[in-house]
Amino acid sequence: MSAETAEFHPSLRVVGVGASAGGLAALRALLQGVPPDSGLAVVIVQHLDPTRETMLVELLQAATPMPVREAVHDMPLQPDSVYVVPPNREMTLAQGTLRLALPSQPRGLGMGIDIMLASLARDVGERAVGIVLSGMGSDGTLGLQAIKLQGGLTLVQQPETAAFDAMPRSAIAAGAADIVCAPEAMGPRLCELQLPQPSGEPSSRDQAALDEVLALLRQQCGRDLSQYKLSTLNRRVARRLAVHSLPNLPAYAEFVRHNPQELALLFQEMLIGVTSFFRDPAVWQELLDTVLPVLLAQPATPGPMRAWVAGCSTGEEAYSLAMAFSEAAAAQPGDPTRAIQIFASDVNAEAIAVARRGRYPAAAVAELSPERRARFFSPEGGEVVVEKAIREMVLFAQHDVILDPPFTRLDLLSCRNLLIYFDARLQRRLLPLFAYSLRPGGVLLLGSSETVGSAKDLFEPASVRSRLFWRSVRPVPGQAIEFPMLKRTPSGAARLEMPLPKPTLDTPLQPLVSQLLLDEFSPPAVLVNAQGDILYISGRTGRYLEPASGKANWNLHVMARPGLRAQLAAALRQVFLDGLPVTTPALRLQEEDPVLVALSIKPVKEASVAQALALVVFQDQTAARKRRRSASAQPEGAGTAELARWQDEVRALRQEMVASAEELQATNEELQATNEELQSANEELTTSKEEAQSMNEELQTLNSELQSKLDDLALAQSDMQNLLNSTDIATLFLDGALRVRRYTEQITRLFHLRPADIGRPLSDLATTLVYPQLEDDARETLRSLNFVEKQVSTQSGQWYQVRIKPYRTVANLIQGVVITFIDITAAKELEARLRSG
Repeated sequence: MSAETAEFHPSLRVVGVGASAGGLAALRALLQGVPPDSGLAVVIVQHLDPTRETMLVELLQAATPMPVREAVHDMPLQPDSVYVVPPNREMTLAQGTLRLALPSQPRGLGMGIDIMLASLARDVGERAVGIVLSGMGSDGTLGLQAIKLQGGLTLVQQPETAAFDAMPRSAIAAGAADIVCAPEAMGPRLCELQLPQPSGEPSSRDQAALDEVLALLRQQCGRDLSQYKLSTLNRRVARRLAVHSLPNLPAYAEFVRHNPQELALLFQEMLIGVTSFFRDPAVWQELLDTVLPVLLAQPATPGPMRAWVAGCSTGEEAYSLAMAFSEAAAAQPGDPTRAIQIFASDVNAEAIAVARRGRYPAAAVAELSPERRARFFSPEGGEVVVEKAIREMVLFAQHDVILDPPFTRLDLLSCRNLLIYFDARLQRRLLPLFAYSLRPGGVLLLGSSETVGSAKDLFEPASVRSRLFWRSVRPVPGQAIEFPMLKRTPSGAARLEMPLPKPTLDTPLQPLVSQLLLDEFSPPAVLVNAQGDILYISGRTGRYLEPASGKANWNLHVMARPGLRAQLAAALRQVFLDGLPVTTPALRLQEEDPVLVALSIKPVKEASVAQALALVVFQDQTAARKRRRSASAQPEGAGTAELARWQDEVRALRQEMVASAEELQATNEELQATNEELQSANEELTTSKEEAQSMNEELQTLNSELQSKLDDLALAQSDMQNLLNSTDIATLFLDGALRVRRYTEQITRLFHLRPADIGRPLSDLATTLVYPQLEDDARETLRSLNFVEKQVSTQSGQWYQVRIKPYRTVANLIQGVVITFIDITAAKELEARLRSG
């Protein structure tokens, strides 16, 4: 049965390999280390020039006894075989069969390795092995993450051994590598994975070792995984055994005791983060068609609608819910401005950090409709960014549903494919808690393999197929709710305040200030620049100024008392604009403060001062105010003066706000224009860089193939040269113009040839042959393609059999002649003796 018609082996372990520039040598080293009877199927994707045929199959076949085939559409995988992607094709795996398609992205922007590895993860799950070798860019990183999340194993070439280390370093930096080693060491590691894994219930010894590991994990990371399903725990721990080449669980427990850092890696291993935008489209469509319209039609409650996405991973599902709500709200005839607040939580802090950024690879939205991509995402280089309006609907938080209190008063709770990893006891504890979190009439969304189980009295099915449930009006029994409790660590100690630095003077200002004060003022004063920074203080200003809390800031606007700030800012701006002195009306430092202060601000116009400065003088108005009170018999007059003062302050504040708004608007417009220009330039540069990088990778791959072919040709040339020399026949190769192309060493006995004579015409060569018709016979052979054979002598009396034949190429083209000279001197001498005898 041929490989194309054979059936797929359901237990086959599939190795997906991605390589780019400099990957040929690494691929050869990898295949040389894989035994021909390993039982593995190896699928190779390399960045190839889409316009040229590849020699990769021939070159790799020389490195392994396993059959190496170029993949064709609908070819089933077989063990002990190697499959290579053809040029200008994307390759995926579906139901054990290779599928080929034209690239979905323009040249230079495709991520063929990610696409292949991601399909491998979906199709064979834990039996998938992903390998990333030498190359530029980051292709392969997302694919390795997908394989790792499905429980497969990932290997990455050690960057120091790679001709181009960008792809390996990208995978390592993303935490997608289980094993980092040289390509020649990968084959033995893959063979170790073929050992059968233990099945069934663990022995008491293995169970004790697993309990010890979980206890150490709880102590180190503060997370209790003892209520996870035993099969999940065993499967994840088995991957760590394979990574460290350990034989059993007790050996792993011993390893963990001496290597505490392994616990963090094991915890990351336990976090299942398989997610995507609008995963299971049928579920989302039913949510859009039947559930969200009902929720939006319900009477509005104070505040926005509330939703919780538990186990959100890197945020795709939470953002999908926000997008679905936007679409449903826009389609409703009622209030289109109805808001929603989505709480998205996950125990994985790294995943939450990714979700908050809202940046994803372009491949993450490839399956979405063009309308959704255009409406909810903005492209930036090779990534897409979730629109700001969608990001603002979602609040991400690190949260453990087992240990942390739940979010409450919810209209919708999504907990998809999280309960399947918990044992039955934990599921029975969480479902009443979810019912408590939802208000009556709220919606619970579970994964395709999950159900409400024993909590069916608290939920009513909305769609059994999509696992959508309405929260019933029945209250949750108090004894059924077990609230999680988590002790919080005390916050860190308060930081000590930094001592205030002493102001530094750029110019000797004290004599200048003293002279100005003597000329016009005597009260407290400060010297400031156009930004309000205090350069010099005269007198006691503590009543009018105070340092702000936090980092030291010697700025007048920050240090001024609240009652002075508005008028002070407006007056300073007017002084620096007009260059004229300004005096403010009497101001109150604080409410109900009897002290009134007038500010007199004068610009400093001195030739010795290079920058614009102003002198601010504080004049206490308390005494004058008392005299005015005693002289006034009309309290209405005092009220009028107070009103006028407040009106002046309001006017100053309004002027300051208008000026600030104009400045901010102008600055914002300039920044927006600059940002758009920079963004456009960045997109163009990114596109050009990616295209150039892709071209460079393709050229590197082609160069490696050609170099390998040249090595083969050089070896064949050496073989041919040794063959010709070993025959002891003088041979001369001439081109179509009868110029020397090549010759054997024996020809030097008849022609005076040196390596520098290559390319010289036959007529220029000196010879010992008595054969003046040699050139004419050679031309006749070129013309008629007939053989010429003659016996000629040399000047020293030797005889040679001369044969002149056309030189035919592999393509049957005539490109010169081949002349051989066979020494027949001994035969001639024997013939002469026989005749004389």
